[in-house]
Amino acid sequence: MKRILLFLSFILLAQLQIFAQETYSVDGQSYSLKTEVDGSLTLLWNTIDGDYRYFAKKGNTITELKNSKTNGRYQEEFKEALQLLTVDNPVHTDKVNLTLSSLREYVNTYNKQVDPSFSNERPSIKLSARLGIFAGVSNAIFTQNPNNTLLPVAGIDFELIDEVKLKRHSVVLRLKQTFGNDEFQYNATQASLNYRLKFVKTETLDVFLNTKFVSYTYSSRDDFLLNDGTLGSDSGGDFTAHGIFGLGADYKLGNGYLFFTYNDIVGIGLDSHDSFPVDFTVGYKLSL
Repeated sequence: MKRILLFLSFILLAQLQIFAQETYSVDGQSYSLKTEVDGSLTLLWNTIDGDYRYFAKKGNTITELKNSKTNGRYQEEFKEALQLLTVDNPVHTDKVNLTLSSLREYVNTYNKQVDPSFSNERPSIKLSARLGIFAGVSNAIFTQNPNNTLLPVAGIDFELIDEVKLKRHSVVLRLKQTFGNDEFQYNATQASLNYRLKFVKTETLDVFLNTKFVSYTYSSRDDFLLNDGTLGSDSGGDFTAHGIFGLGADYKLGNGYLFFTYNDIVGIGLDSHDSFPVDFTVGYKLSL
């Protein structure tokens, strides 16, 4: 499994491209903005406080593109701003909207008129990755845990994200170790492949549904109840394709993300032994 993880990391790093993002000062305010189009006229944007904000940069001047609402009508100030910025090579603003795709097309058109050699080809996929460590507790509801004992867990997450078309989706390889104690002598090493749907996504916070759809678990226990009523030992591995659901959240903190997951809440076709799921982990991940 370690070799597989290293191989995936190598492939990802060979293809990794990160959106350009810098800090700009606009009307006395500092904003961290992504570069969508870089040319004679540059298009900048980001989600700020949950709202999409767009800016056009020409020379050293940065103008915010706005569309305020007065008495129920949109004022479309961004069209006048674009007309002023492109007065040297006018581009009609009749059909332009205050959306990223529409503004991108408009800015590309202007840049092409100014410089026929201009090109802003967009890749169909931009992979990024995050690597994190976590720790927590679990009552391992999908194995026999007579006293519902909480056990410590720890591990790593390796997350792949497409930053172009699938920003709300990711695939996660999770390696998780469960540690037994004197009360419940159960140890397990699990490698699982997970899919995450980020149904809440903002500049600083993602909230997601996690689906574990395949896993391999090697476990051992020293207090297994045998058919004759005595205690014995048992160990072995199990490869399972299933649907186990959980919830989680990523919060941007510093150069990475603080993340929290509530794991193994419910599993399709799996016996939870009538136990309420207690499986929480918290950790920190960095972008690679």
